[in-house]
Amino acid sequence: MNKEHIKVDTDGSAGVIELHRPKAANALNRRMVDEIVEQMEAFDRDETIRVIVVKGNTKAFAAGADIEEMMKDSPLSLEFTNPFAVWDRMMYIKKPMIAAVNGFALGGGFELALHCDLIVAAEDAKFGFPEINLGVMPGAGGTQLLTKAMGKAKALEWIWLGKPMDAQEAMHYGVINRVVAPELVKEEALRLAGQLSEQAPISMRFIKEAVQEAIDTPLQDGLTLERKNFYLAFASQDQKEGMKAFAEKRRPSFKGV
Repeated sequence: MNKEHIKVDTDGSAGVIELHRPKAANALNRRMVDEIVEQMEAFDRDETIRVIVVKGNTKAFAAGADIEEMMKDSPLSLEFTNPFAVWDRMMYIKKPMIAAVNGFALGGGFELALHCDLIVAAEDAKFGFPEINLGVMPGAGGTQLLTKAMGKAKALEWIWLGKPMDAQEAMHYGVINRVVAPELVKEEALRLAGQLSEQAPISMRFIKEAVQEAIDTPLQDGLTLERKNFYLAFASQDQKEGMKAFAEKRRPSFKGV
């Protein structure tokens, strides 16, 4: 299942994508991003997978984009090839995605983590956008996703200064979910994935859609979608199983149907 720049594995109901360019600190070249997104989509279609985990190695999640590759770009080449279009496909993944971050998550690496729904980070992890030091700016969603996570003022400060934030700061500002010892990052991400795998898959999909809508639309539009998804959940066997299990005082067994 392995590809050129990623390793692919499963752990129970979790599909695991491991970034694997160790000599380049997992810097994201375009082929690597293609492989990541293609595998996310494959896991999203796989009925045996309920949660997707994206991880790096013990030294780095991904220390940015491949600068040597970008140095060959021009405004016209970027316009014609649109290298960020593949990133947009991450927003259409329906299943929960967890980023397990050790070491550096910078530039494109930070953007990849932010495209995931939840982030588990090591105590010594570093997050940031150093693009301003190269005379450019984030281009794969960084300005938008970080602002939605922490608000305008702090997002501007971090992106303008180009300095990394540590895991505790990132958690304080609501950017990440959990901070653990470096050696426990993968274990904690998989433990969280296991907990999510026990939840009703259809409900999780509807909840993810509604929460994303809450970020981007007026309240009334978000409420309309929330109620539609609430009603649709009653078409599932999981809804019947969940309520029956509650009445019978037992744990439900959700099947995703």
